[in-house]
Amino acid sequence: MRDFSAEITPVVLTRNEDVNIGRTLAQLAWANEVVVVDSVSTDKTVEIAKSFPNVRVVERAFDDLASQWTFGTAQVTTPWLLSLDADYFVPAAFTNELRGLDPPPSINFYSAGFTYAVHGRPLRASLYPSRPVLFRRGHVSFFMDGHTHRARIDGEGRALREKIVHDDRKPFSRFVQRQRSYMRDEAAKIRRGEGLNFAGRIRKLRVVAPFAVVVHSLFVKGLIFDGIAGLRYTWERFVAEVILSIELMKTARSSDRPSPAGPSSS
Repeated sequence: MRDFSAEITPVVLTRNEDVNIGRTLAQLAWANEVVVVDSVSTDKTVEIAKSFPNVRVVERAFDDLASQWTFGTAQVTTPWLLSLDADYFVPAAFTNELRGLDPPPSINFYSAGFTYAVHGRPLRASLYPSRPVLFRRGHVSFFMDGHTHRARIDGEGRALREKIVHDDRKPFSRFVQRQRSYMRDEAAKIRRGEGLNFAGRIRKLRVVAPFAVVVHSLFVKGLIFDGIAGLRYTWERFVAEVILSIELMKTARSSDRPSPAGPSSS
């Protein structure tokens, strides 16, 4: 039986990820080539990435995630690409599943779920959704949707059994900085009302959403039983929703202001 992983090139986006990138790349030694698309990092990210013999680093100044992924996919020459963030840890069981894949011509992507970990401690659940991660080259394009990107894929897809581990070791201050940027874009999406799901409609209530996410995380998802790690995750989600609520309140105040009077005509 062929080893399907030989047909896959992992693509990893980075920007100041020196606390994460070494762990991620160490799990990708099976790949003939790993493409790291770096958004001009100022820490040791590029130095660490280049220390792996199967890694090729290409730099591109960041504008948005969709454009970065479009650029990254253009670097791939194998039939398939595996899209990864720098804080995605690929376990051996996931790699073994990739090795055994035998996709028919109609299948152009595979989706994966995620195990969220806090400093190495896996949580029993999270709010992190499954998403397509493995694409047949030439059948995927990317577009922005609020603060994040989405994939537009031709053809059919399947779900992988094994999960990727999301384990971001960056400090909390970096999390807050990133959320401030993300939530400005997310607030713009909510204002437009484009394809809002149930969570998006709850977020429009502003004050309700931060407390709803605490109840949902701790008691519906059961993270109260995950100790400090579960509380840390819940606190991060609470802070993110507070930042979004503030952005939505700013928008509401701006829209309530009267427009300046134009010049009178005689």
